Amino acid sequence: MTWFADYTLVRPLWLLALPMIAGFIFVLQRRHSEAGDWENVIDPVLMGAMRTLGRVDGAGSRAVRQLPLWATGLILIALAGPAMQWRDAQAFRNLDGVVFVIDVSKSMTEDAQWPAVVMMGRAGVSALGSKPAALVVYAGDAYVASALTTDSRQIGLTMTLLDNKTVPDKGSRPALALAKAAEILKDADIIAGNVILMSDGAGLGPDALQAAKMIAGMGGQLSVVHAPTTVSGATGTTQAQLQTLVSVGGGSVYGLGNANGLMDDLNNSAAKRLERQDYLLLFWADFGRYLLLLALIPVLGLFRRGSA
Repeated sequence: MTWFADYTLVRPLWLLALPMIAGFIFVLQRRHSEAGDWENVIDPVLMGAMRTLGRVDGAGSRAVRQLPLWATGLILIALAGPAMQWRDAQAFRNLDGVVFVIDVSKSMTEDAQWPAVVMMGRAGVSALGSKPAALVVYAGDAYVASALTTDSRQIGLTMTLLDNKTVPDKGSRPALALAKAAEILKDADIIAGNVILMSDGAGLGPDALQAAKMIAGMGGQLSVVHAPTTVSGATGTTQAQLQTLVSVGGGSVYGLGNANGLMDDLNNSAAKRLERQDYLLLFWADFGRYLLLLALIPVLGLFRRGSA
C-alpha cells in the first residue's frame, strides 16, 4: 500500500498520552455499578430509595462518564497532526530554487565529454518540476545566461546552445560564477537553494571555497557534476579539490553517469532542509483541525438535559 507513504504525523509525541486515556476508559468500563464507590458506603435501602426518586443515574451513566475521555483522545490525535503530503503543490519561489553553473571554457566544450555534460544538465532540469531555476555560465568571466524562472524548458534549451563561443573570455574562473549564483539566491530571498557546478575542476582555489562558504551560509547547498576532460583528467588533486569544495558547500560530487542521483537529490534535498528549518507544513496538509470537530460529538453528550 504505497499510498500510506503520503501520510505522516506532524507532531507524533502527543500520541504518548493515548495509553493513559485508554487505561481510564478500561477502568470505567470494568466498574459494574452505576453509582461507583457510593454502593459501598450508602445503606442499600437508602440507595434503593434514591434510585426510585431518580437521584441516581441509570445504566447510561458509565457511558456518559467516558465521554470526556473519548473527546480527549480525539483531541490528542488531532494535536498529533495527521497530514498528507502536497504532491502537486506549487514550489515556493522564495524558499526553494536551483542555480546551474556551467563551465563553458574550451577545455570543457571542445572535449568529447561535453555532450554528456549537457545531458546531465538537462536531466537536472527535468527534475525541477515547478521549482524556479537560473543558469550561470563562465570561462574567464561569468555571466547570467538565464535569470531565475519556472520555465524549465527554456533552461534546458539554453543548455543545448552552449558552446566554446558562449563566453569569449579565456580561462576558467569558477569563483566568479559561484559568487553570481550566491547573488541570485540572495536577491530572490531563496533560503534553501541548490547550486549545481558543472566543471572539470579547473580554476578551483581559495576564492571558490570562499564562495562555497557564502552559499552554505545562506542556507544553500553546493554540489558538483564532475566532467574529467582531457585537460583536467581525473587526477587525485582534482578529486581532493572537489571533495573539499562540496564539504564546505554541504553538497555532493556526481559523475557524468550518475544522472539519477542528481535528479533524486534535486527532488528531495531542499525539501528536507526546509523541513529542518520549521517549514514542514509547507509540504504537508495538516488535517488535525478537522478531527477537533469530531471531538465535539462526545462533548455534546455532556450537555444532555437532566431529570427533574
